[in-house]
Amino acid sequence: MDRQCRRLDRHRRRRQSSSPSSDRKTTALLTSSSSVHHLMLFILCVVNTNPINSAIAFDLNTITFDQGYATLFSDFNIDRSDDDQSVRLILNRQSGSGIISTDYYNYGFFSAKIKLPTKYTAGIVVAFYTSNIDMFSKTHDELDLEFLGNVRGKPWRFQTNFYGNGSTIRGREERYRLWFDPSKEFHRYSILWARNKIIFYVDEIPIREVLRDDNMGGDYPSKPMSSYATVWDASSWATNGGRNKVDYRFEPFAAEFRDLVLQGCPVDPTDTTSTDCLDALEELESSEFATITPRQRQAKKWFREKYMYYSYCYDRLRYPSPLPECLLVSSEQDLFKNTGRLKNRQRFHRRRRPRRGPRRPNTTAVS
Repeated sequence: MDRQCRRLDRHRRRRQSSSPSSDRKTTALLTSSSSVHHLMLFILCVVNTNPINSAIAFDLNTITFDQGYATLFSDFNIDRSDDDQSVRLILNRQSGSGIISTDYYNYGFFSAKIKLPTKYTAGIVVAFYTSNIDMFSKTHDELDLEFLGNVRGKPWRFQTNFYGNGSTIRGREERYRLWFDPSKEFHRYSILWARNKIIFYVDEIPIREVLRDDNMGGDYPSKPMSSYATVWDASSWATNGGRNKVDYRFEPFAAEFRDLVLQGCPVDPTDTTSTDCLDALEELESSEFATITPRQRQAKKWFREKYMYYSYCYDRLRYPSPLPECLLVSSEQDLFKNTGRLKNRQRFHRRRRPRRGPRRPNTTAVS
């Protein structure tokens, strides 16, 4: 079905670019008695295989940089816009750079529109995350969105992860690719952290949901955290297990952040008895982004089955028994080996056949 939909979409775009009357020609093609099959295919493609079109943008209150953030490190590599609505974090030979929220939050919604560095980005990590490691060095909590650079011609990948109470020995990584080029345009990336659930979003699509389970104990993040954004040199592991390093001939590498959102209850992280956040928590958990709609669930299923290429929940070598929060989905499980990696590793490396000439074998290496 996907292949047929792509063919129909290419046909439609060629028609639209060929002449001013192309829309009428396409309509005639789809509605003629000899093209009932095309019409039905068109309807199925729109309804079933394009869930991102049904996503509705969240109504969010954005802030300026000064209203919520400060420099974490390397101020000389941080470029703020004149209106303070956006910030560029730069990596070069001297250093990476990073920012941190000026407050800790007792649960919250953390969001930004991000555009990643372009061209050769091997070894680079751009991270948008929450943490309290500066306050609780041995028992810290963390929620991660980490973008992993790649060699020229290969796409950015990203991973989500979380820790609670210093549970770093129990990594909960999932890795994915995207349906767009994140270096070409801004997209919104968000983390909802509530008392009983965590949701990671790309635009308005929930790509991962973690429901709190009593058996998780302290592994569920529960202490106040700050919001961070960083870009840094992770040559030792980020691309092909460290085989491809950052190439500073292509510097500077700039990650751009704008339309920042910090929604939650600012707190003193050392005050564990305060109840001042109850109203803020109720507002947070009644927000539209705290509930996944049926359409969003369809989009979540589409994304995970099409773009996820590793999940710890299906990694039986690492975790013979799934961790408590893992809700195994049969349609996902069928895609993965007991290593948590895809059975069909070539799924992300298909190339279009050339229009003319012999077909060349696909020798693309899997990253």
